[in-house]
Amino acid sequence: MDTAQCSGAATLAPQAALADKVIDLNWDDLLPEGETTVPRTLSGLIDHNGPDLSRLQPASSGVRSDWNGKTVRLPGFIVPIDHEGMAVTAFILVPYAGACIHVPPPPANQLVFVTTEDPYESRGLFAPVHVTGMFGVSAMSTHLAQIGYALSVDKIQPFQG
Repeated sequence: MDTAQCSGAATLAPQAALADKVIDLNWDDLLPEGETTVPRTLSGLIDHNGPDLSRLQPASSGVRSDWNGKTVRLPGFIVPIDHEGMAVTAFILVPYAGACIHVPPPPANQLVFVTTEDPYESRGLFAPVHVTGMFGVSAMSTHLAQIGYALSVDKIQPFQG
């Protein structure tokens, strides 16, 4: 995959089945202790039709390794990186709709690089999903952003709150 360069990334192999207990995570869980996320209300104030601001990604304050090698489930939105036809095979999972597209991306500790062997036909950038799979810390760089985590998919499904 030429679109993402890994440096010191954790190797994550897909699991055949969800034998492990699935840990439900929220985006706050990915931040170092005592840190808070950017309020969602501010993400709505950004002009999504403006110029590309991906180079203005804020610095990450670090990542958490608590869930390395664990099976987790995390909600978010898909920003496609690689695809087969209309289905994605690699994407960035982001905490709010439109992140990384015409707006500064969130810090690396709020982005997850996701890979799937079974291409997923996304319903679009504004359709939330739940992604389940093996999770870990991973220092990655794509043309859109620096990324702090990786997840190898067991299951992707439309978000059900």
